[in-house]
This record gives sequence, C-alpha cells and structure tokens, in this order.
Amino acid sequence: MTVREGSLEAPTRHPIAWKSTDFYDEDKVFDEMHRVFDICHGCRRCVNLCTTFPTLFDLIDEGKTGELDAVAKPDLWKVVDKCYLCDMCYMTKCPYVPPHPWNVDFPHLMLRAKSVKFKKGETRFRDKLLTSTDAVGKLASIPVVVQVVNAVNKAKAARKLMGSVLGVHKDRVLPEYSSARFRSHAKPDSSFPVRGGKNTPGKVAIFATCYVNYNEPGIGHDLLSILFHNEVPAIIVEKEACCGMPKLELGDLDTVQKLKETNIPVLARLAKQGYAILAAVPSCTLMFKQELPLMFPDDADVKAVQEAMFDPFEYLVLRHKDGLLKTDFKKPLGKVSYHVPCHLRVQNMGQKTREMFGLVPQTQVNTVERCAGHDGTWGVKKEYFDESMKIGKPVFRQMAATEPDYVSSDCAIAGRHIKQGIADSGLDRGNAEKSHPLTLIRIAYGL
Repeated sequence: MTVREGSLEAPTRHPIAWKSTDFYDEDKVFDEMHRVFDICHGCRRCVNLCTTFPTLFDLIDEGKTGELDAVAKPDLWKVVDKCYLCDMCYMTKCPYVPPHPWNVDFPHLMLRAKSVKFKKGETRFRDKLLTSTDAVGKLASIPVVVQVVNAVNKAKAARKLMGSVLGVHKDRVLPEYSSARFRSHAKPDSSFPVRGGKNTPGKVAIFATCYVNYNEPGIGHDLLSILFHNEVPAIIVEKEACCGMPKLELGDLDTVQKLKETNIPVLARLAKQGYAILAAVPSCTLMFKQELPLMFPDDADVKAVQEAMFDPFEYLVLRHKDGLLKTDFKKPLGKVSYHVPCHLRVQNMGQKTREMFGLVPQTQVNTVERCAGHDGTWGVKKEYFDESMKIGKPVFRQMAATEPDYVSSDCAIAGRHIKQGIADSGLDRGNAEKSHPLTLIRIAYGL
C-alpha cells in the first residue's frame, strides 16, 4: 500500500499526552525525533521558516553519510533549542500533518523534547526567570523599583553584566515596566445595555495579560476606550495569572497546569455568563484557544473558555458583521506598516486587524505576513539574538519600504523588535512611530 504524497485536508491536532509516562521517556522521544526528522530531511519544505530546520539539515549534510543515521543523538538537542514553537511549520508548510498517516506534528514533538529536558533539570535558571513573567512583572513594576529596573535595562555597563550573568544580549532593546499597572488603573464601564449579535456576545471581559498589565498598560486602556465608544459593556477579569505560554515554551508543563487551575475557573464562569473574553496578546489567546484544550481535552471548563476567547480585532470585525460596530472614524492614519505575528496567523481567523484598518478612511496598509524572529524570550537570549535579527531582516526591509507613519504589530514585543531592526539596519528614513493596532484604532476614532 502506497502512502499518498502530502495532504490537501485541513490540519488537525491530536491531544497532548503529557501526563503519560511515555511522554517523558527519552529513548522514545529520540525514536520519534528520528522518525520525524527523517521525513523532514526528505522534504525540506520548511527550510526558510526559521533556523531550526537549517540546523537539522546542516547536521545531516555535514555527516559522513549525508543521512540522519550519522547525526549523534546529543546533537539533536541543538534542533530542539532552536525551535520557539511558533507553529508556522505545522499550519502553513508541512504536507504530512494529521490527518496524513505520517502524523507529523513538529512543534509538539519539540514541546515534548523540551519537557524531557525540563524534567531532567537541564533548563537554565535564566530561562526559568525570563518565563516567570507574572512574578518578574510584579516585582519590577513596584514604584521606585520600576525606575531602577528601567534605568538598568538601558545602562551599557549593567547590560554587559546582565549578558555575562543572565545571558540576556546587551543590544536587545527591552520593554520598560510601568508602575501604573493596567489592572489597578483600568476603569471599565459595564453600564451599557447588552446587545448580542449573531457572531458576538454583547458584553466583554478583558484578560489583561502580563505584558499589558506590567509593560504597556496603554494598550489595555485603548481597548477599553474602543469598547466604550462602541457602547459594549466591559469588565476586567477579577483574578488572573500568566496564561502559561512562556512556561509551555520552556517545557514546564506542571506549572502550565498550576496556572490553568488559577485562570480557568474564573474565565469559565464568565464564559458561562455570556461574556466574550478578550486578550490583547496573540500568544495568550492562542494558549486558551489551542494549547490548553489540547493539554486538557476532557475539561469542560477549558472548552467553555476556548469558545468564549476572542482576539480583540476578531471580536471587533465580527461586531461589524453584526452591524454593531461604529465606523465614525475621524482621523486618517496615513501609511501603516502592519506585521501579522505568527501566533495570530496560526489561529486561522484571517487578517482581522487588517480588515479593521480597511474601515479607516485615507489609510494605506502595508501588510507583512512573515515571522519577525523575536518570539517571546527567545530573541532576548545572548545565544539567539543574532539569529533573531537575521530572521527578521526581510520583515524589517518590507516594513520600512513604504516609509510609513506607523509601524504596528498585534504582538507588542514583535513591534518593538521590528522597530529596533529597522533602526539597526539603517532603514529608518522617516519618523515612523511604533504603535499597537488598538492604539491606532483609538486614534482613528479620535478618542
């Protein structure tokens, strides 16, 4: 019986068997890596996505036989370490994903390998610290402390020391922390009448996210302003922890479960009360829409949250389709270079942010749909910074090409990375501002 070449069917995902003993059996993980890597070697369609696949193919090509059998097992960890779980190979490139009988799920195999590494105690303290976004944010955003942290992050001598001690690259522009946390300063308005539509619930609960809460609270306030202008009753989720994506990318699945046990009961209650749950960071919405449902496939509360979770622009565009979104934009945005982040692309909902920009008169949008190379904490690390900038080069060039008034990405960290890449590459020929898409829509409304 021959196996067909590739698949034209929509990709499907199997639940992650992370509670199984076999999941952490290193020999079985290596067996599966050999099976999948051999398929990748024979295909090589993903070679231009990131540095993971070139690393694999170079190991093979430089071996004695030119085949996978000549690659030493320990060297396969180099492939695992290069993967930052963007999911793009699974969703856009690989012809052998389920339901194809070869059943290739490269990102979740890398997740499994990272989990084995974490269980063995081989994860660096630096990586554990960088992925503790809630704990670090709470400490760094304390008044007085926040000024010190922000000053240290900009001081050359301190950054050099940070590079030698923590392995954070001295040239990476780091986001500032804010003492005015979003959750404690937000003023949602839930007084409007609930107007549900065919596609959207009529009331919203905002999951703040670590980044918006501690680093750029203005993004959350902009979202509240847009909801207020459209007379959508809104509340802030009364209790939340990190969504768990940073710990998932580290392979620390036990901590992912602990975070889930904090978030899901609160969010599920809101979902059952008819709230749409919005999070302004694509990685957070992806966590609740995809990863947690695959880790806990039999949990009804996880399923309820999955169904209630919306990207903000997904919600706004669907409100427009329901005839419930105001389009009384007062200010054109001019030229916007807009980057679609990977964790938004893999949610399979189309370019909703781009559609929203299309409603603003006298606004020209240059859309760039390609990985920028930062990905959470990966591009911060000393050993990966140069590669992250290399991956981002085509994005920097395309984003700068139209000499935009604004540089924007739904992923605020990617936006910062792109702005740095444009400047470092000498492509900054104007005075483009880095602004989140929610900020731009708030400006367009004249709010």
